[in-house]
Amino acid sequence: MNIRIPDFSNIRVLVAGDVMFDRYWYGATGRISPEAPVPVVRIDSEEGRPGGAGNVAANIASLGAQAMVIGVTGDDEAADELERVLVEHHVDCDFLRVDGLETTTKLRVISRHQQLIRLDFEADTKAGRLVDDAAFNGKVIQALPAFDVLVISDYAKGALGDTQTLITEARRIGRPVLVDPKGKDYFRYRGATLLTPNLGEFEAVAGACPDEATLIEKGRRMRDDLGLDALLITRSEHGMMLITANDVQLLPAQALEVFDVTGAGDTAIALLAAGLATGLSMLDAAALGNFAAGLVVGKLGAASVTPAELKLAMKHRTGGAAGMLEEDELLEAVQFARSQGERIVMTNGCFDILHAGHVAYLQEARALGDRLIIAVNTDESVRRLKGDMRPIVPLAQRMAVLAALDAVDWVVAFDTDTPRELIGRVLPDILVKGGDYQPEDIAGYDEVVAGGGEVRVLRFEEGISTSGIIQRIRSL
Repeated sequence: MNIRIPDFSNIRVLVAGDVMFDRYWYGATGRISPEAPVPVVRIDSEEGRPGGAGNVAANIASLGAQAMVIGVTGDDEAADELERVLVEHHVDCDFLRVDGLETTTKLRVISRHQQLIRLDFEADTKAGRLVDDAAFNGKVIQALPAFDVLVISDYAKGALGDTQTLITEARRIGRPVLVDPKGKDYFRYRGATLLTPNLGEFEAVAGACPDEATLIEKGRRMRDDLGLDALLITRSEHGMMLITANDVQLLPAQALEVFDVTGAGDTAIALLAAGLATGLSMLDAAALGNFAAGLVVGKLGAASVTPAELKLAMKHRTGGAAGMLEEDELLEAVQFARSQGERIVMTNGCFDILHAGHVAYLQEARALGDRLIIAVNTDESVRRLKGDMRPIVPLAQRMAVLAALDAVDWVVAFDTDTPRELIGRVLPDILVKGGDYQPEDIAGYDEVVAGGGEVRVLRFEEGISTSGIIQRIRSL
């Protein structure tokens, strides 16, 4: 199905639940310990990331949406670090800090992109509740009216002792409630808009499902018994199953390569919530969440995706034009492409009336690398360069035609007389220009060369030019 990537900039999503702090220690392994048959890792760097409900919120914020997370932590250094990294991810935080409670922390030791061991530090949830449910729910209910959607992220770490109060209040004021569940008591989530168990979690509650027909039957029964609008069952390599009042939809798995499944469920529910907040249907939002989850399993650890990454991935999947990007989206797309080892080529021009010479030139440019960026002069910029009678074709149409070419990956506009500043931010591996130039005379030459790239001049086809075409038309 066609997956639409909407504008997330004006939506607000509130996440409530179990927050965690994920630590990563990285180092090389070169020998086996003489004390036990285990590798010795010489730690040379470390990183902290939000986990649990914090990762859901970070995924939402990475889309450009407003995200807030309300969680329970200890009053300790790990809570301070978690809040710091969430703020760096542009997530608003409101923690209920509890004396005597240890902030849930997961420490992973990584060597050569492989996880060697995970160490968990957390409170004993069986030792008795330390969390004041009324205080926690009060924070959520107070914040809720300012947000479009509520996500309840349950990792069974003790934050969510009274989910019914949250669900009831959210539905009363017209806010959808999406729940990532844990445990076997799903009646705690009755009345929610959507529940998103994985297959193992679902079968632990509903019983074994040896075939798809049984899964559908038990899924429908759960949806009805809990009064849900929909039930979404994630099934690993088999994709997702969305069960609504009148339909069952199967969404195939989207992962190209599975590297680390950590946080894939967080990404799925984050994109689902953000999609619903923009007005997508339940099916379209589920498809978007499924698509995004397929991207993060190719990354190490709990990760998130940006709109630019989603558009780039859509280009890979469909083979169509990735479309027109704003400058910030372009920079994110370039960063993601480079992380995949791709070589970036960039050119620029007015491209007022596209002709065969342009097409041949762009095909030649594209053959130099993996991704081709075209920076296009705005209408005002063209007028300054070419006179008041130009451009013939307005900017939006010029960009749309260029984006539809097979050779072109991304098209971005610039309003300055030259794209020097934009080129300096992109720093392509190869900058190309068509015409009779010396490389050092091309705008952006100094920036690209200083960044380790190269500048090349390509020749246009003789006898074909936009000015010539315009003159011939006017002489008719």
